[in-house]
Amino acid sequence: MAKGDDALARKRNRVRRKRLRSSENAVSARVAAIIASKRRRKSGKRRGCEGMCFSLPTPEDPFNERHGKKRKDEEPTDDTPDAAVVAKDDGPKKKDANTKKQPPAKAKSKAMRERATEPEEGRVDFDRPSKFLVVCLNAIRDTVAPEDGGGSIHGAGDWGVELWRCFSAPAPSDVLDTSGSCATVEQTAWLVSTACDIVVRKERLGMVVSCPFLLYLVPSQEKAARVRSICKPLKPLGIHSVSLHPGASIEHQISGLKTCEPEFLIATPERLLELVSLKAIDISSVSMMVIDGLKYFLDLGVSDKIFSIRDAISSNFQITVFTDPSDKSVATMAKNLLRGRITKLFINNSVSSRSAFVTQQVHFCPSVELKTSKVKEILEQILQRHAKKSSKVLLVAASKKNAQHLSSSLKLENCTVTDDSHGNSFTICSSVGLMNVHVKDRENMAMTDVEEFETVLLVDLPPSVDEYIEILTGVAPQTIGGEVHSIFCSTDAPAAKPLAELLANCRQVVPEFLKKMESS
Repeated sequence: MAKGDDALARKRNRVRRKRLRSSENAVSARVAAIIASKRRRKSGKRRGCEGMCFSLPTPEDPFNERHGKKRKDEEPTDDTPDAAVVAKDDGPKKKDANTKKQPPAKAKSKAMRERATEPEEGRVDFDRPSKFLVVCLNAIRDTVAPEDGGGSIHGAGDWGVELWRCFSAPAPSDVLDTSGSCATVEQTAWLVSTACDIVVRKERLGMVVSCPFLLYLVPSQEKAARVRSICKPLKPLGIHSVSLHPGASIEHQISGLKTCEPEFLIATPERLLELVSLKAIDISSVSMMVIDGLKYFLDLGVSDKIFSIRDAISSNFQITVFTDPSDKSVATMAKNLLRGRITKLFINNSVSSRSAFVTQQVHFCPSVELKTSKVKEILEQILQRHAKKSSKVLLVAASKKNAQHLSSSLKLENCTVTDDSHGNSFTICSSVGLMNVHVKDRENMAMTDVEEFETVLLVDLPPSVDEYIEILTGVAPQTIGGEVHSIFCSTDAPAAKPLAELLANCRQVVPEFLKKMESS
């Protein structure tokens, strides 16, 4: 009897599994049919969109399931980069032809099953830029900068790869570029090409990509036209871009948006908010937002509109800001905009770019013997400025002996100083805040991660300006702000001129005593 029950149970399980598989196949076919129907309607809408980028097959999507059928006259030749990518990603052309003959629902269902069985393989692709990104860069190069052979665009490759890493990381970071007042052609080319790469990769993994995916904010109609000209060569790759600015009638733009769902949206803040209020465009699901020229927006008095646009986006989106770091108001606005983890990038290697938003202060001390009291005074000032916060400060002395002497002799009024067992760090407990102080000598600086500190105090000025620059450019790379204090004695007179020049180049305040020493 028991054996009979077991046999009956096994039979029922087989029937249940068979019915479940049939149900899953039916659902997959139905979903595929709905998606195919929706994309055919979307493709029809795009054909009626005046002035927009019409869809063609991409190397990642040779069957053109996203935006309509592929025309024979647009088949890439075997020696083009497009053909190389198609050959690698999609196998022999004969196989493509056979797959194309399948009914849309079956072909899509097969693609969905393939994505479901190889999800991890697709994610591995994010460890390096794809060939499709290079195809996008080449398309922009051939249209925007053919006269120099694209050398300028590909010459920005180091910057572009770092940007790609920020965007493609499991936890993408916000990006702050302080190379200039706004993005260059090369930077914009890399940015939009990276966005294209991410869109295509996500779609290949079966992920839903919202439109618009990229929101590119510009301060003027002229800038919008320049950015649009860079995005326009991407239209044969299936990436649509729309420019919204006061230069065109709002009625025309509303009509165009009704018949088009662009992946990239280039807009001025005023016109964008106007269209959002009229429900002509939905930006709530934007994945990437670019603010090109933050200082320009401040000068135009539209900073409140930038925040309104940011607050209208409900998704977990990534922000990239291009700005001139010279204005303190820019730093304040950038700090309020970028709330997550920040990566600072710069296309040039200038000290002013690498030390952007880091405040430098040089304090005069009459003699070496008075340095301890000067350090106490500076630490008290830091505590007052960062009241109710826990600060982490790095003190750098010339030698191990000086570092030990500083740790043992430093006493602050109205503060409790707690030393650790090694004597190279201590905690200052005050009524206004808490400060963790680490004391290092220059010999051990190579083993010290300066990036962990937002405030550095050079008790003994380095003998070389290059050493000073190395510390300066390593402070607080993932935050907006940072402070470098240095104590200047009469024995440091030979460093007066190069230090004053460095402060001026970084648009920092040059103290009067340093100016006098420089001229003498």
